[in-house]
Amino acid sequence: MAAQGTCLNHVSRESSDIKRLAQFYIQIFGFEKVEAPKFEFDVIWLKLPPSFYLHLIERDPSTKLPEGPWSATSAVADPKNLPRGHHVCFSVSNFDDFVKSLKEKGIEVHERTQPDGKTKQVFFFDPDGNGLEVSSGAPAS
Repeated sequence: MAAQGTCLNHVSRESSDIKRLAQFYIQIFGFEKVEAPKFEFDVIWLKLPPSFYLHLIERDPSTKLPEGPWSATSAVADPKNLPRGHHVCFSVSNFDDFVKSLKEKGIEVHERTQPDGKTKQVFFFDPDGNGLEVSSGAPAS
């Protein structure tokens, strides 16, 4: 039997600078800082109302995991590669103004429109090199 009542709970991002990453998501998307449990490592939990959570977790320096796309050897830092790469997508109702604000902040973006000609997309990176997409209109069902 498949799981019932399933919904996305949260996305987590590991970072060596969770405060910087939190400021990015607060300023760019309007996330709110919420109370987080006290672990043996630092965390910041963010909420995008009404119910999307982002958990920022202090990077464990003893792990051998890559720190993100910026630490890879290929040219993944180009946002043109993101449509087929790992990314998280948000939908906004003020797409054109949102893209303008990214550009005003000096964030490199890649814009495109889906083949149906209806949905605009912009791809970019957060300060740790995690891929992000923002699309116009409602999320795909």
